Amino acid sequence: MRVSQMLIPTLREVPAEAEIVSHQLMFRAGLIRKTAAGIYTYLPLALKVIQKISRIIREEMDAKGGQEVMLPIVQPAELWKESGRWDVYGDEMFRLKDRHQREFCLGPTHEEVITDLVRSEVRSYKQLPLLLYQIQNKYRDERRPRFGLMRGREFSMKDLYSFDRDEAGASASYWKMFDAYTKIFSRCGLTFRPVLADAGAIGGTGGTHEFMVLAESGEAAVVYCGECDYAANVERAECAPDPAQTVETPDKTELVSTPGAKTISDVAAFLKVPAHKLIKTMVYRADERLVVALVRGDRELNEVKLTNFLGEVVRLELASQEDVLGLCGCPPGFVGPVGLKNVEIVADAEIPLMVNAVVGANKPGYHLTGANPGRDFTVNRVGDLRSVEPGEACPKCGAELVSARGIEVGQVFNLGTKYSKSMGAKFLDENGKEQLIIMGCYGIGVTRTVAAAIEQNNDQDGIKWPMPIAPFQVIVVPVTLKDAVIVEAAEQLYRELSELGVEVMLDDRDERPGVKFKDADLVGYPLRVTVGAKTLQEGNFEVKFRSTGKVEFVPTQKTAAYLKQIIVESVRKSYLPG
Repeated sequence: MRVSQMLIPTLREVPAEAEIVSHQLMFRAGLIRKTAAGIYTYLPLALKVIQKISRIIREEMDAKGGQEVMLPIVQPAELWKESGRWDVYGDEMFRLKDRHQREFCLGPTHEEVITDLVRSEVRSYKQLPLLLYQIQNKYRDERRPRFGLMRGREFSMKDLYSFDRDEAGASASYWKMFDAYTKIFSRCGLTFRPVLADAGAIGGTGGTHEFMVLAESGEAAVVYCGECDYAANVERAECAPDPAQTVETPDKTELVSTPGAKTISDVAAFLKVPAHKLIKTMVYRADERLVVALVRGDRELNEVKLTNFLGEVVRLELASQEDVLGLCGCPPGFVGPVGLKNVEIVADAEIPLMVNAVVGANKPGYHLTGANPGRDFTVNRVGDLRSVEPGEACPKCGAELVSARGIEVGQVFNLGTKYSKSMGAKFLDENGKEQLIIMGCYGIGVTRTVAAAIEQNNDQDGIKWPMPIAPFQVIVVPVTLKDAVIVEAAEQLYRELSELGVEVMLDDRDERPGVKFKDADLVGYPLRVTVGAKTLQEGNFEVKFRSTGKVEFVPTQKTAAYLKQIIVESVRKSYLPG
């Protein structure tokens, strides 16, 4: 392909609306253009990357026995009402009505549709296991679409659903997909980690892992162990209680004035005590009821853990000031567990270990010192409710946990019977008895993976595509079109590379060399070959590696074969052993 024939509208300036690197570079490199908030047009280069990622996905899904289907984007409300999610999914769902006033939605996900298909077609255990997948657009009405392809309202996903007769089969399907995902992201040339995660709105009672592309700009926090394979996002990471650092004798509680000290840091500074001696008391509204949650003053309450701990909670949010006043008799900032009645108090596992803690006195401008769990206030339930912190002990081997930022690009879920039970997806076993199908769900954000690859691979000059997913592997740049020898040498190399099956671009524009070089770096072609008079006189082409900036001078007669060898080796390295 020739640059003059392609739609690659590069930009020198950074668009004002583009907040993160991938969003900026996809605009500037001519990959996308905005159609509406969170909705983009994909230009030729972007589509080539999407197609390459999709091809890798299809190859790995097919290798595991997956069968590709195409499910409808427009889904009837009846299916979602059967599963119980129509009224639960929330405002992110695009809802619409047809001319007969029947309710539909634009599919944000496809559990209901695929379950309906399988319950209609599967009758016997002999038809299981079944692995069905698609690569399809999804639609979610994000309240605040942002970060380009990271959080849009229309995006491309691969989702595979597994259907098994028992837990053993479901577990086999889960780890089969886990292995496939590991190969997919390795083949894409990405640095990633699978981490233990929370199931979120998809639901299910089984395990789940997220696949995180590691990047400093990642919106998700993850922790991992450098000594073993343990890794988890902070919503799921297990926290072991920190034992009391000193042995104390319980004191009497004392009411102390703390005027204007509302935050943990304010109170700790005013009373000259460390933050870990304070108890942070928060009032939440869990659907229609109020709940009080306690965590040590130097810790952060994890709302995902709290939601899961409470169970059967659709909406969890901090209580309003009116709710807090009604329950505690004071505004937030001075709330404490002592004396609270007619409300459930849940606490992180470190709270019962505390002695002589500082708590709010439920009186404006006052706190209590010497408060002791069990004596001065009662906790109804105790659990792991806090976020893990870097440096804590790995729950698996005890080594120190390390933190990183990650971009979620895929997730594997063990759904159990969540959807098959509510929607009646059953099969007849060997004895002719009806059994519920065990399901799994496995998603990859295809367009999000494109953005994540850029977030992980870029510099001040532009994108640095991993070889396996680069839109083109090589760009040939003649420094001038006015020298027939240079033009012919560039054309000859272009023909040789094309015949070898290399995805090559020829920059045949009548532009200054600097313009061509800047565009090549911006778009991120892994290999750039510069064709100039001086190097030709020496019998060489100049080859520059975008990933490292290294420059080599290669004999003109050997360049095509050399580049082909580099490409083959680079793609081969992305495959995992076995």
